[in-house]
Amino acid sequence: MRSTLTVHELEAFLLLAETCNFHRAAERFHVSQPAFSRTIQSAEQKLVTRLFDRNTRQVGLTRAGEELLPIARRIVAEFYDSLSDLSEFVAGRKGLITIACLPSAAALLPETMFKFEQSYPRVTISLVPLSNEFVREMVFDGRADFGISVAPGPQGQVVFEPFTRDDFVLICSRKDPLAKRRQVDWNVLAERPIVASGSASSIRPIVDQVYADLGLSIQPKYEATNISVVGAMVSAGLGIAPIPRLALRLMDSTGLAVLKLGRPVVYRDIGILTRSGRSLSAAATKFLDTLRMQ
Repeated sequence: MRSTLTVHELEAFLLLAETCNFHRAAERFHVSQPAFSRTIQSAEQKLVTRLFDRNTRQVGLTRAGEELLPIARRIVAEFYDSLSDLSEFVAGRKGLITIACLPSAAALLPETMFKFEQSYPRVTISLVPLSNEFVREMVFDGRADFGISVAPGPQGQVVFEPFTRDDFVLICSRKDPLAKRRQVDWNVLAERPIVASGSASSIRPIVDQVYADLGLSIQPKYEATNISVVGAMVSAGLGIAPIPRLALRLMDSTGLAVLKLGRPVVYRDIGILTRSGRSLSAAATKFLDTLRMQ
């Protein structure tokens, strides 16, 4: 075989095999008969064999043509099926969206996912809950279409678009005397054992900065890398903890009291992380449009 047949040549072959008439096949192919004949000849030259026996009265498939017929049908059908799939992807009606997100921020997405599903049922969504540094890493190297997290440090090629604010609250055991109060100041943390989030979390740096700004010298009594474990430890009465409000959705709050934290009011910005200079797929773009409208 000298070179590969084109889809154009395979389509011409299929038309001639169907009509057994050069004139009718050329008309349906929307070319002149000489041009159509050249297309068939090109296919035969590439295969180094005749595909049709023809004379002035009739045209018929050779044995090689009969062998090619089912192959050509399959290739042309698969080609147009693939183009259809591509057009669905380009239009945002099909594909996979991978979202890297803080575990607490993931709670913002189910409502958007449900609404998005109504319009784009053929799009699959994969949520990957991670700490903030790994969210940024997945967005940067392209394993995630976008991320939902706090603002990264030096942003570099990762762009941060603020989306919502997540205020900090204080949690304590329902049996703790503090549970009777509705609001406390950050200074109260200097008077009680503290259950802290792990140093790698997005929560810890914010809390430690508040302590520093207030001149509080606080060493946590307990530490847990998993925020749900922090909630369980507080519920058991081991201490109190300042946490973002969204993190409450990851805890069993049955034994917890939630108090507003004031003086100062502290919050963290939650936003959308994308890679600078990289275009999002149509499906990812439409999902973010839906998220922004929520």
